[in-house]
Amino acid sequence: MEGAARRPAPAARLMGVTFVGVRHHSPACARLVRETIRRLRPAYVLVEGPADFGDRIGELLLGHEPPVAVFSYYRDAERVHASWSPFCAYSPEWVALNEGRAAGAELRFIDLPAWHPAFAGRSNRYADAERRYAEVTARLCREFAVDNTDILWDHLFEIDAEGAGERLDAYFGLLRGEAEAGEDDTARESYMAEWVRAAEADAGGRPVVVVTGGFHKPALEALAASGGAAWPRVPEPPGDATGGSFLVPYSFRRLDAFTGYQSGMPSPEYYQRLWEDGPDAAAGALVETVVARLRKLGQVVSTADLIAARTLTGGLTRLRGHAAPARTDLLDGLVSALVNDDLDQRLPWTSRGALAPGAHPAVAEMVDALSGDRTGRLHPGTPAPPLVGHATAELTRLGLDRDGPVALKLTTPRGLERSRALHRLRVLRIPLADRESGPATGADPVLEERWTVDASDRDGRRHAALIEAGAYGPTLADAAAAVLDERMNAAGTDMERLAAVLFDAALCGCADQSGRIAESISAGIAGTSDIAALGAALGSVLGLWRHDRVLGTAGSPLFGTVIEECADRILWLAEGVRGGPAPADLRRLGALAAVRDALLHASGTLRLDRDAALGVARRVAAGSGAPPDLRGAAFGLARALGDASDPARAVRGAAGPATFGDWLAGLFALARQEVLDPGAAVLGVLDELVVGLSEDDFLVALPALRQAFEFFPPRERATIAQGLLDRRDLRGSARALLRAPDAPLLTAEALALDARVDRALAAAGLTADPETRPTTQSIEGAS
Repeated sequence: MEGAARRPAPAARLMGVTFVGVRHHSPACARLVRETIRRLRPAYVLVEGPADFGDRIGELLLGHEPPVAVFSYYRDAERVHASWSPFCAYSPEWVALNEGRAAGAELRFIDLPAWHPAFAGRSNRYADAERRYAEVTARLCREFAVDNTDILWDHLFEIDAEGAGERLDAYFGLLRGEAEAGEDDTARESYMAEWVRAAEADAGGRPVVVVTGGFHKPALEALAASGGAAWPRVPEPPGDATGGSFLVPYSFRRLDAFTGYQSGMPSPEYYQRLWEDGPDAAAGALVETVVARLRKLGQVVSTADLIAARTLTGGLTRLRGHAAPARTDLLDGLVSALVNDDLDQRLPWTSRGALAPGAHPAVAEMVDALSGDRTGRLHPGTPAPPLVGHATAELTRLGLDRDGPVALKLTTPRGLERSRALHRLRVLRIPLADRESGPATGADPVLEERWTVDASDRDGRRHAALIEAGAYGPTLADAAAAVLDERMNAAGTDMERLAAVLFDAALCGCADQSGRIAESISAGIAGTSDIAALGAALGSVLGLWRHDRVLGTAGSPLFGTVIEECADRILWLAEGVRGGPAPADLRRLGALAAVRDALLHASGTLRLDRDAALGVARRVAAGSGAPPDLRGAAFGLARALGDASDPARAVRGAAGPATFGDWLAGLFALARQEVLDPGAAVLGVLDELVVGLSEDDFLVALPALRQAFEFFPPRERATIAQGLLDRRDLRGSARALLRAPDAPLLTAEALALDARVDRALAAAGLTADPETRPTTQSIEGAS
């Protein structure tokens, strides 16, 4: 490969040190590592991995069933970071550790810890940050006429292992020679070089094998050739930080590039079989797997189709110059033989990244088959964080360790305790139970929950999730509170998200356990200008503060502070809203209604100034700059707080066709009782105003009027209908009056169509004699 000579050259060769550059999760690289260690039988095997896990490498060698991963976590006042270092059976790092132990070598992880700032942007240690060398790999793809680096890699290394070591050296030298290493790479490589020098000095002339990502190899060869030979110190996190590492089961789904994994090796089941049996056997077995999956889905796949798939795969293999079928030879052969439809999108293996929505079902099955569903299992003696034991004991104590439906009465101590345990697991994203019903908001009076528990954990996902959740605390309550703190910080000033976190905190029984929750809520309230979101939060929290003795939030000081701050902020923002005629904003009206409820039900206990709120309501209602729905809501709020203004007069003042319905929507959202109160005379004024509208004005006002009257429940609408009948001295059923023979909007559209026809006839000089043409009034009278 041209350009390979540009890689950094070492100042002097390290005696006895062999550097093996690898691509993470590559069977070809794993074979090279295995062969090198077996041939050299080194004194030390140094592996790119977290140095702070170095004294626990023995845990990795207990006899797990891969894939597994080292899960590392870090938390301080400023940063939360989680990282995984995954290993499957064909990961070069995994093979290096196992072969090194078999050869009697000392094993060392030599990279910086996962918490180090060099990994701040990575959730996966073995992600191949390929943007650094995208230009050179793109050129190689063009030269070899392949679609992407995965196909290029298979073409160069996986199928033909003969001479792979030399080709890998040339490939990685070319990548490093034409790519810029960042500060993070430089820091990591300098640290790893210290380990290499120390091991070489301590080996006493025996070989040392160094296994790292191929991108780092040329730099390490140069850096390790000079400098001191003392063992480096393992960095420790700052004193105010907490962190640690544990082994977790992993899965092929999480390893697969088609599900978004950053390492870049897709189709792990294919590479597992390639590692175990070679390319020919892998291709043959996976053809049968794909066919079996498609048949299970009801797709007809004949023996002739199977023969065709194998024949086409073989033909593509020979055409592309491969000694044995590559992954894309197999996939392209399957598509050609089994998919007869036109495909709406590119085949997923011709590009990189997650499988796009809408992929052909057969293609999706092929991707799934080559991905596989293997899940790793840890040796029973593997250390685990305290949360695992605590959660297991809690589930047993509370009787939640058995499959089946669970009904919980929140009014009983045991029911509430079981509910909180399940909600803590939910907040921690521990798969155990699905909640089917229960309180959905703070204002929801539901006192029973129903869950469905699946306690089997057949795929080990719950055990892995519990280990990862152990980063947050030793008990379910502590861990859930820490997760809620994290969600609070991430929500910023988004009040809807903050309110959701606060409600979850109430369900988990830890709403008042964290001062950070109160601080985050206060900051969010002060920083948001979203009246609707503030209103949603206020309504939920007010319900919890007023009624929820079951969840333990009734009278909560934290919730009381949220109510005070939300109400003040909503009123302050509402007075600044400006705008002309516009459809009623129902969520903004809900916010004013929440303020009304807070003032009516909590002002005697909390610091809520009714007089100040009344002043804001009067100013907004009397002003001309606010939207009509907000002016109507402000008038309703003032009435609810005791203002004696004449509602009938206010209704007359808002009676423009373009704004009437929206103003009424605001009024009815806050004070719909005004319409039902005979003494207020509002119903008569409304009747008079609506009847007095021309047909055109009525059609303009109708949609907003319908929306406004939606604030009345059916019983109250029947009361209004009865009032209209009484005003006309008519007898009949008020409920029947509400059941129009046709949809009201359909009737309105028909009237509008009549009007357009009349105008067209008039323009054409075909208008009927006004004395003989039926009028709307005469039609109404006839009906």
